[in-house]
Amino acid sequence: MENFIVSARKYRPVNFKQVIGQHSITSTLQNAIKNKHLAQAFLFTGPRGVGKTTCARILAKTINCENVTEDSEACDQCESCTSFNNNASFNIHELDAASNNSVDDIRTLVEQVRIPPQVGKYKVYIIDEVHMLSTAAFNAFLKTLEEPPAYAKFILATTEKHKIIPTILSRCQIFDFRRILVDDISGYLSYVAKNEGVEAEEEALHTIAQKADGALRDALSTFDQIVSFSGNTLTYKNVIDNLNILDYEYYFRITDALLSNDLSTLLLIFNEIIENGFDGQHFLTGLGEHLRNLLLIKDPKTVQLMHASHSLKDKHTAQAALCEANWLLAALEVCNKYDLGYKTSNNKNLHVEICLMQLTLIGQTNISVLPAKKQIAPISPKSEVKPQPTATTPPVEQKLVQEVKADYVKPAEAKKEEKVKPAEKPLPKPVKKPGIEGNGRKIKNISIKDSLKALNQKKDTEEEVIEAVIKTPFNQEKLLETWKIFTNSYQSKAPNFANAIAKYKPVLKDDFVIEYKVDNKIIAEDLLNVSALLQFLKKELNNNQITLTPTFPEKNEQKIAYTDREKFDAMAKKYPEIIKLREQLDLELGF
Repeated sequence: MENFIVSARKYRPVNFKQVIGQHSITSTLQNAIKNKHLAQAFLFTGPRGVGKTTCARILAKTINCENVTEDSEACDQCESCTSFNNNASFNIHELDAASNNSVDDIRTLVEQVRIPPQVGKYKVYIIDEVHMLSTAAFNAFLKTLEEPPAYAKFILATTEKHKIIPTILSRCQIFDFRRILVDDISGYLSYVAKNEGVEAEEEALHTIAQKADGALRDALSTFDQIVSFSGNTLTYKNVIDNLNILDYEYYFRITDALLSNDLSTLLLIFNEIIENGFDGQHFLTGLGEHLRNLLLIKDPKTVQLMHASHSLKDKHTAQAALCEANWLLAALEVCNKYDLGYKTSNNKNLHVEICLMQLTLIGQTNISVLPAKKQIAPISPKSEVKPQPTATTPPVEQKLVQEVKADYVKPAEAKKEEKVKPAEKPLPKPVKKPGIEGNGRKIKNISIKDSLKALNQKKDTEEEVIEAVIKTPFNQEKLLETWKIFTNSYQSKAPNFANAIAKYKPVLKDDFVIEYKVDNKIIAEDLLNVSALLQFLKKELNNNQITLTPTFPEKNEQKIAYTDREKFDAMAKKYPEIIKLREQLDLELGF
């Protein structure tokens, strides 16, 4: 049985041309080889699976090649290239710093550097995961890295550049490898699929590329995994089943239901998603990404920010035509809010359902309230005629009418309503200023004097409503009974206030004045609770002439014991024998 080689090794690039997504770095290295401007040390840094170690091997192979081509590529035919391809080169050494990170390992490396190459031009040392070296090992490596022999070249590779000490960084030429684009990964997977005889759908390869998150090695590993699952036919359905990805068709259905305000369909779709084993936050994240794509595709300039296949972009374009940009922005804000609060929610499914309900409310507002703003005819804010809304006008539209009245002026209607009443002086004609536009919109000038004048006029015209006097008599017994009812019912709302006024009995004085005693002024100055007490008494005793007067206990009044110490002292004062008993039994009180 033939040994299987994974695609990440089988299709590993062997020259600079085959490196995917790092054109600027490969071009720089080729020009350095061509112009013979090679540094003594290189640092390749970047995320996993983007070609750092691969480029290091290609660079080491090329600078030792005996017949370098005009475009600075290795010939793959000379003795040095052949020995490298057969893993038998004595000039190229690879060191894994994760397992060789001690000072002794670096000292051994420094000793080897002193020996010149027997065949070829350079001895190249590739140190992978160099950030794993200890601080002492870095310090032992500094001098050799700064002034190596002319034949020694060092290529360091790491995924965590911030862990390398600055003295090492300053001695290297640093090349930052970037994440590989989704389209580049998808194109390379298509090339691999053709060579392997696998029929792959474009949508399937694009989904694998998105899942790889910029790492080509991860994409090739996933490709092998799904081919083992589905055989020589790679479909989008097989990919989403194998990688546990939520089908994008769900998001299209969700958006259609949102646009039609169909809450029942939304809840049924979400229930189907949960029954298929997907997480609620996974759904919220995907919905937010879908709405973002709809917003991006509405503008031709931002289409390039959307990572999707051509067929999927066509579907997004068709649905984006049905959505307004303002609605998409509001929906994105709601999704982000509920995504942030998902982890702290106890009932997570209900949390997502509430999110869907709020999204439907955004749709209703977009359809019913916003168009109503355009249908209302703007009128002058100086008009004294106040039209009353009809019984069928919703409260939201009433508020909208008032807002429009205050912001807009319609010249044609303003002229009709500028008739002066006989009993009033005519208002001065407004002076036309640059702040008034042609469509009648006016920038208001705020005047304190005018505002006070208008307020005084309003007070003069309003009729004062005089409350009828009710003086139903009641006695002390009735007062105590009503007072007790209030303190008992007020315990759940303000227990401190209720206990404070229940501590002493109120006293009825002349002219329905009620004196009540409290321990401090804080209780007496609690206007909210005192007002509630007064209103309760007026209502229950059927007397609106009642007034409350707080009093405070005198200092020489008996003090009530609250703490254990105070209670013990009070008992000892009354029964002195308790002190002797405590001393005889050698008791200790917890105070």
